[in-house]
Amino acid sequence: MKATIIENVMGIFGFGEADELVDQVLFPKDPKEIAERLRKVDTGRVINEIVALIEKLRNKGYTSFIFEIPEVAWNAREKMGVEVDIAKPSKAGEALRKNLDNFALKTGFVKRATELRDLIHNVSMELSKMRVREAIEKRDLLVTQAIQTLDDLDKTLNLFISRIREWYSLHFPELDRLIDKHETYTRLILNLKRRNNFTTENLEKEGLPKTKTEQIAKIAESSMGAELTDQDLEQIAAMCKNALELSDRRGSLEKYIDSVMDDVAPNIRALVGSLLGARLMALAGTLNNLAKMPASTIQVLGAEKALFRSLRTGTHPPKHGIIFQHTIIHEAKNWQRGKVARVLAGKLAIAARIDAFSGKYMGDKLKADLEKRLKEIQEKYEEPPPPKKPLLRRPPWRTKRDRKH
Repeated sequence: MKATIIENVMGIFGFGEADELVDQVLFPKDPKEIAERLRKVDTGRVINEIVALIEKLRNKGYTSFIFEIPEVAWNAREKMGVEVDIAKPSKAGEALRKNLDNFALKTGFVKRATELRDLIHNVSMELSKMRVREAIEKRDLLVTQAIQTLDDLDKTLNLFISRIREWYSLHFPELDRLIDKHETYTRLILNLKRRNNFTTENLEKEGLPKTKTEQIAKIAESSMGAELTDQDLEQIAAMCKNALELSDRRGSLEKYIDSVMDDVAPNIRALVGSLLGARLMALAGTLNNLAKMPASTIQVLGAEKALFRSLRTGTHPPKHGIIFQHTIIHEAKNWQRGKVARVLAGKLAIAARIDAFSGKYMGDKLKADLEKRLKEIQEKYEEPPPPKKPLLRRPPWRTKRDRKH
């Protein structure tokens, strides 16, 4: 005999072949506990109430069980060794949902129909809270926030360094062109302050090479900068300290993004690195959104303005978006970049789907396939293509009547 298993806000109900109620296992009247059980069923888990009802129905001679949720059916078959089938929606389920008040009163779950309506409202609120909480707890959202914070830190650091260089150039203008690395520049100002302290010995203690220290020390002696007070230099040094702290924070944030990407999207990380992979996820919104995108969309992510401009004006569409940051694209020859970007976007689409829906690690294989395809492109398109002939356009002043004459 076959029995249909239906879950609802009151519990788990079993219906016979004639869609009559055979047995049930009721939930406790706590909205939070009901919501937790229903959420587990939605995700395909076989809860204790389903197990108890199947045992009851087995004792009554039922051998096959029909479920509305496929995942629950497969898990029940593996867990309890029963024969299962799927019907979505089932006739018994529709009848139950249409007459929920009558079934609630009949089973003694509530004494009045208004109690059931209040309970359904409270359970719905709890389910909504749980779904929102689960959405927030997804770690790909943490990656999005972290990479956006990293970009904000870069903007702030660039502003700070630009201001520090302009400010300190009033005292030692020649140092700006002698030291290119921002971190070194700010550290020297913080530790040495006055240009009189930029001696060979002090600069060597800061880790600069000997040839560079001699050059800076010599120029510092004849600098044309103005003399600043200790108060002025203290303010500049304070800005340098803040900039170095932000730089350290940026480094730790980059390590954090790498760690989370290794957990959330290891295949994307293996292909394009943590930072570029995180930026792609941020542009898409979530990892699932990225996984649902075709490769052609991933290829131009970040170049939406250029894409819409080409659609509007008829100009050439962009060959790549933010994936241009990857070395294999921006180091490729001009005539190869479009093909390389297309191949990389295709591999990224596969990697995103594996990360989102499978969880297996195939990064090494995808990277090997990418390198193989890249080598083929480099060999096949080693020489640039011949220049295209310009299109012969009809002058705008000529009409059909002019052509006839």
